[in-house]
Amino acid sequence: MKIPFASFLPMERELEQDLRGAFDRVFTRSWYVSGAEDEAFERAFAGYCGARHCIGVGNGLDALMLALKALGIGAGDEVIVPSNTFIATALAVTYVGAKVVFVEPDIHTYNIDPARIEEAITGHTKAIVPVHLYGQACDMDAIMAIARSHGLKVVEDCAQAHGATYKGRRVGTFGNAAGFSFYPGKNLGALGDAGAVVTNDGALAEKVRALGNYGSDYRYHHIYKGNNSRLDELQAAFLSAKLPHLDRMNADRRRIAERYIREMHNPRVELPCVREDCVPVWHIFAVRCDARDALEQHLKARGIGTNKHYPIPMHLQECYRDLGFKQGDYPIAETISATELSLPMYYGMTDGEIECVIDAINAFEG
Repeated sequence: MKIPFASFLPMERELEQDLRGAFDRVFTRSWYVSGAEDEAFERAFAGYCGARHCIGVGNGLDALMLALKALGIGAGDEVIVPSNTFIATALAVTYVGAKVVFVEPDIHTYNIDPARIEEAITGHTKAIVPVHLYGQACDMDAIMAIARSHGLKVVEDCAQAHGATYKGRRVGTFGNAAGFSFYPGKNLGALGDAGAVVTNDGALAEKVRALGNYGSDYRYHHIYKGNNSRLDELQAAFLSAKLPHLDRMNADRRRIAERYIREMHNPRVELPCVREDCVPVWHIFAVRCDARDALEQHLKARGIGTNKHYPIPMHLQECYRDLGFKQGDYPIAETISATELSLPMYYGMTDGEIECVIDAINAFEG
């Protein structure tokens, strides 16, 4: 049996008519940027998150960058980010001219460890960017307490966590703002690049919108040195077609994850840890194994697709060589990078496919 790491087919088959209808609606209207579709999706997604405002932007990286920029973060400032995440989190900090400061994660949840944040705070620290990695919420009570104590801004990176909750509240509503990605592979994905900033701060929302529209608050009037980052009408329409199905599709991911956790029992493979106060949405089902490469080949031989998130930690990436880090500086991130393997996880996996993955994991001998 061939089992891909990810597949859009079950979702696309179900929603094909809705997606084609969204295309036809935009095409017939002949309005492609900053129109009725964008406005409708922004209202719907803000409501879904439980936030007052949503601003559609071009992608998830832009969402983080524009949120930081709108908060006044810039040259001379330091921003704390987890040492284990996709590089876009750090790049957003770099793009506003601030310095990236890495903090190690909890190796069991993969999320930033609040107990390590305070030791990284200096007089130049202005913000924290917690990442709800793989679809599980960070310990936001602890992070927000630290931020309040030190007068720091918080921008949540929700790129992998659409619909995830912490203590019954959806992510993206705890900090000053949050950035979402709607890259096609996300739990809520467009049919191209797309993103959004979510916030409860009306003034901040207006600034983000202006910054993403060439710094303009109205046509040909530019109050900021802005960017061109707007959610186009077609992607907004596709997202509106998908949003009503997000909770149902997230529930299906939980069905898969619950079976994995309940039925995988290989001591060589460490399963993810779920906090009791969180309901994850399982964008990624990440396991760890000291013989990761051998496990990858074992699964490949059985026709099972996998991925590695992320095989080179950020502090050792060539683009951040200027920060002067070396092997051993962030050992937890390095351990995760060397041992993490992501198993198949997508809406519509059949029981047979799930059982095949479980059997293969349990059969691995290292």
